[in-house]
This record gives sequence, structure tokens and C-alpha cells, in this order.
Amino acid sequence: MASQDAARQPAAPYRHLRVDQLTPTIGAEISGIDLGEPIPDAHLREIERAFAENLVLFFRDQHLSPRQQTDFGRRFGDLHHHPAAPFVEGHPELMIIAADENSSRANGEAWHSDVSCDAEPPMGSILQILECPPTGGDTLFANMYSAYDALSDRMKAHLDGLEAVHDGEHVYRGLYADLGVSDRPLYPRAHHPVVRTHPVTGRKALFVNSAFTTRIVGLPGAESDALLRYLFAHLIHPAFQCRFRWTPGSLAFWDNRCAQHHAIWDYWPARRYGHRVTIKGCKPIQGDL
Repeated sequence: MASQDAARQPAAPYRHLRVDQLTPTIGAEISGIDLGEPIPDAHLREIERAFAENLVLFFRDQHLSPRQQTDFGRRFGDLHHHPAAPFVEGHPELMIIAADENSSRANGEAWHSDVSCDAEPPMGSILQILECPPTGGDTLFANMYSAYDALSDRMKAHLDGLEAVHDGEHVYRGLYADLGVSDRPLYPRAHHPVVRTHPVTGRKALFVNSAFTTRIVGLPGAESDALLRYLFAHLIHPAFQCRFRWTPGSLAFWDNRCAQHHAIWDYWPARRYGHRVTIKGCKPIQGDL
């Protein structure tokens, strides 16, 4: 399961932030910054660099207000409105993430890239957890560059040029009915390359996930199902992962273009609550830049 980025080595030291890698493959904790205060351009450039190098960034002890969290998100692009989820009153860009003793489910229990069913899937997501269970409630993140790199050359050649269907209908229909959220007439559905090229790094990443991806275009049903089962099992190998333990005021910023995540609901009946802002992305690119 070795991959090209098995040991990430930053090209130069950071001048304004402290960046501590969680694993050799993915994730870094960032310290030395208060995200609730105005962020100088030099610090923002280092956050962008760390984001490209590590795929998911973790910040502790932030305690941002809804306005501060959305303002931080806007530093990286226009904000996305979730097609189904409830949001914070007065802040339609701020999705509510919540589970407690009355919940029948929790957000993000399947490996996924956020809202990959959109024609232009989100670039990144910024989740702040405000209330945590005493134990449990961790989130796993997996590096899709590493998942692609670890495939054989023959499998890479087989996947080259293939597209897959990402469908929100079976995910979102009735999902938030118990919270009083009415369904839309239609939920997003899109075709995306099975292997996408990151618009910033130029690296290739697997872009199928078990939550939204339903079939591979142009393949017989049985062949599509078999290939997707293989890819879904392959891309969550532990060698591609990091695991984050939340504390109140923790904030995670992940790249949906090259990472997937899985929220672990192991804390019932305890409560977990937070807000997520999501940044708009672009249509996935296939092939070399």
C-alpha cells in the first residue's frame, strides 16, 4: 500500500503558522492563529499551502460565531448551500450537524466526499464542533491521491476515461423529515470522472464514494457493481487514513476534491453538535492539466 506521498516533506518551513502532521499520509494540526480575528494575507497563503500539502487541517480552541465561521469560509471562495440539510437561522450557508438521544441517524456515517452529486461538487468544507460526547464521535479522513497511487498500472489504465453517476436522490429523500425539512422535487445527480485531476496540485485522485456513487457509465450492471465494490474497499485502507478526536471549539477544513471522510456514530445517546460551512467548487477535471 505504499504511495508517492508516503512521507510528506514540506518544501520550506512555515514562517507564520505551526503545522504538525497527524500521519505521514494525511492531516495536520495548525496552531499559532485565531481564526476569529482578521487573517493577514501572509497567514492565509500559509493556510492554503498547508491545505494543499495535507488535504485536511485541524484547528483547536477557536469558538467561532456563525458570522466568523462564514467569513472564514469566504476567504477561500463563494459558499455553497446544502440541497437538503437544516441550517442556522439567518445563515443559510451554515449547515447544522447534530445527533443526540432522539436521533435515528448521524451525519456522515458512510465514506463520502460532500455533495459529490452536484454538477460542481464543493471544493472544501469547514466543520466546527461546538459540543462533543465525553468519548467517541471521531472522524476518519482518507487520502484519495494515495488511493489512486496504490492502484496497479493496469487498473489505472482501466479507469482512465471512465465516468460514474453520483446521485443525491437515495441519500437525501426523507433524510431530514424528522427535523421538519421538506423534500425538494429533485435532488442533484451528475456524471463525474472516476479519476479526477486536482486543479491546484495537478495530482490524480479517485473520485467515487459509497454514499453517492451508484454506477459506472457504459459498463454492464454486474461489472459496474463489482468494480465499485473493489474501489470502495480499496480507498478506505488504513494506510490512507488519519483519525481526529474532536474537542469543543475544534475546527476541521478538508478538501473534498482529494479526500473522503467518515463520521463515527459510536456515542449514542450523548450529543454532538456543530456547524459546517461549505465552499463551492468546479466541475471535476479528467486527464492531465
